[in-house]
Amino acid sequence: MPGGIFQVCLLVITAIVNQPLLFPKENATVPENEEEIIQKMKERQESLRLQQLRWEQEIAGQEAIQKALEKAAGLLEESKERNVQWDMWTAFSMVILLLIELWRQDFQEGNSQDTGGEEDDVAVLGKAFKGVAFPDKAALVSFYEKRILGTTRDMARIREMVEGFADDLLEALRSVCNRDADMEVEDSIGVGSMYENWRVRKPFVCDLIVPFAPPEPYCFRSQTWCSGNSFPPNEQGYGTIKVCRPDEDVTGCICDKTKLGEDMLCLLHSQANTTRPSSEMEDLLCFKNTQYLDADQVMKWFQIAVTKAWNRISHKYEFDLSFSLLDSPGALKIKFRSGKSVAFNITPVVQYENSDVYFISHFPRSGLAADLPSSTHWFLTFAVYERRFIQLVSKTLPVNACHVSCLQILSFLHEKQCSLTGPSGLTNYHLKTVMLHLLQARPSQDWALEKLEARLQDMLKFLEKCLHEKKLYHFFIGNGKVPSELGFPIIFQRAEPLNLFRPFVLRRDIYRKTVDTFHEMLRNMSALINEYTVPTPLAYTNGIHKGSL
Repeated sequence: MPGGIFQVCLLVITAIVNQPLLFPKENATVPENEEEIIQKMKERQESLRLQQLRWEQEIAGQEAIQKALEKAAGLLEESKERNVQWDMWTAFSMVILLLIELWRQDFQEGNSQDTGGEEDDVAVLGKAFKGVAFPDKAALVSFYEKRILGTTRDMARIREMVEGFADDLLEALRSVCNRDADMEVEDSIGVGSMYENWRVRKPFVCDLIVPFAPPEPYCFRSQTWCSGNSFPPNEQGYGTIKVCRPDEDVTGCICDKTKLGEDMLCLLHSQANTTRPSSEMEDLLCFKNTQYLDADQVMKWFQIAVTKAWNRISHKYEFDLSFSLLDSPGALKIKFRSGKSVAFNITPVVQYENSDVYFISHFPRSGLAADLPSSTHWFLTFAVYERRFIQLVSKTLPVNACHVSCLQILSFLHEKQCSLTGPSGLTNYHLKTVMLHLLQARPSQDWALEKLEARLQDMLKFLEKCLHEKKLYHFFIGNGKVPSELGFPIIFQRAEPLNLFRPFVLRRDIYRKTVDTFHEMLRNMSALINEYTVPTPLAYTNGIHKGSL
């Protein structure tokens, strides 16, 4: 617009300058013919009019261009606003979708172990069950009565004998220990398959845990993976135990974690309290130069103490006692003069706060599990609560319920298959975990004895589904449906579910071997049950699939 005004002004000035009547040139002569002058003026006027029209067209064109530019700028601004709004809606939509996905995963994790009603059976029935001849109820009942019940009648007598000897041994251990310097040992607790009445494999081995505490004035302060601090995935299920004095800060002071320098002192702790002789902490079975309890040192101390205790009472018994396994420090064996023997495991543990959860120094591990992160990391065992849960649920089940029978049959079949094709990543603890999940999911009446066949199929289908997904969650950790009567610590109920099959994700070779063994067990199931129920010809026995043999 300013350019147009300038051009109009220029036009007026040019007209004035070129008007001969107003500014006549010097030495100019007035034309004699007045008509010629008028004609020239008309021509000049016409020329100026055309020029003015041309300029007006140019001005109008520039104004149109300016308006077009302004319109384009407005459209661009509106487009930016729309883009901003679209970006906001896109971001908002992505957040909503992300929240929905997280909710879906949490929902699946919370319900992935739910085995609901009969309508879900088809969903979990995979390829492994196609063409499998499943034994009928009569064959299963006959197999259970002749093969399993006949071999488990001595369990009660073995438990009673082992418990009596263990009590005597621990009493002698207390007498040989220094009450002012050594750990204080409590009474033993029976856990595992022998005390849950489902062990089928011989020899029958009792598992005993022995809680112990430090001498006064020391105490244990424990920390688990779910207590708030971040633990790497390979340390989930573990915890650490710190040996300290009762007046020591639980959270710890920075002076215990940082070198303050020679010319600096902590205002909260005196020099005598912040530094302790290394020998004192090692006497308390701590890892070198730390306050953390060392599982290896605990087992060495316990072995020496057990040896001293046995030497004190050995004259009372007519058998020998020895450590049976080098890789299992708490494995003991009683050898009678007749040649018979009884094995049992006795393992020191540390109580977690005021609960029946225990830190166990050494736990029977399979090839599936990874090694301990370090000797200061202790595995947590919930065996006492598992035994209590089975006892609690059993009170609500029909008489002669089939839950223990299903677990015994499945454990027997798996062990027999492993004897044919070699060990797999599955353990009896995995099988028991499957039973615990089904006990919680199924109504009580579904566990009647006449439903043995259906419940055994449920366990196999559930196990197949877990193997396919590589997910079998620990029954107690992250389970908000644990009965309140058990008094289970709430911190573990609120923790993230612990996947017992996580090693399968990391070790594909073990996973492949485990799946193949499971499929072979399904194919051999009827043959194995028939073989151990009635005498069969050798040719029939050779018909069993032997997998990789």
